[in-house]
Formats: sequence, structure tokens, C-alpha cells
Amino acid sequence: MSKDKMQTNLAAFWDTSAIVALCAYQPTTLAAHHFARMYPKMRAWWGATVEARSAFARLWQEKELTDRELHYALNQLKTLRQSWAEIAPGERLREIAETLPDKYGLRAMDAFQLAAALVWCKEKPRKRPFICFDIRLAEAAEKAGFTVYPEP
Repeated sequence: MSKDKMQTNLAAFWDTSAIVALCAYQPTTLAAHHFARMYPKMRAWWGATVEARSAFARLWQEKELTDRELHYALNQLKTLRQSWAEIAPGERLREIAETLPDKYGLRAMDAFQLAAALVWCKEKPRKRPFICFDIRLAEAAEKAGFTVYPEP
């Protein structure tokens, strides 16, 4: 399937960078909403909400979010979490994650994200969609066999 022919019936794995862009205005927000329309069946790692809340706290502390925008972002996150299928932590996820820093040069949290995506697809990415605005993680996901949006 070409990137021009995305299908709304497909699920996609959503990295926290893309989830944050859906909840709080970022330079990538318009693109994130585009991908949400194209791939409304979201899959996300169990720890994504913790990462997102950490990002919101940082944005608020750096005055990039107002109190009102922070409240909105937290409500959006809660709504999204209720709609996505969550990939829970487990022994296989940890085993996969342990190999990814050496294989792709990932940091720990990114290794968990990619491992969760690999668990979701039973370790056979087969060009499944992976929505991510983190360049290092996007490149690793592409090397692992996912189709990354936007292109890294």
C-alpha cells in the first residue's frame, strides 16, 4: 500500500510524540489530526499516558501551555486513552525492548515504544503504520519494518 493510499480501516501504532500533538498544540498538530482521520484505530503503549503527562508538565512549566491549554490536553489524553487499544507491559515486551538500544541506538523509553509496537503486530511489522514525530524512533521503526508517518 502506498503512503498516498492510506486506509481508514487499518490500525496504527501511535508513539507518544504523536499523541501529545493530538492533545496540545504543537508544530505537528495538523499532521497528527490528519493521521488520526486516516488511522482512527489507535494502538498505544501502556506507558504512553505517563510520557504524555510528563510532556504536558514540561510544556506548562516552560510556559508553552497555559493553565487552560494544560487542562484541555489532559482531558484530550483521557478521551484518547479510552478509545485506543493499549499494549500492556510483559516479559516478551521487555525482552524485545532490551535488544533495541544496541540494535537501533534507542533510549529506554523509545525502546519500550518500539517493543510495544512489535508486540502489537506479533513481531511482524509488514509495513504496518507507525505514527511518530520523534526522528530517532521513527528511523528505528522504519528499519524494523513499519511504515512510518510522517516519513523520517
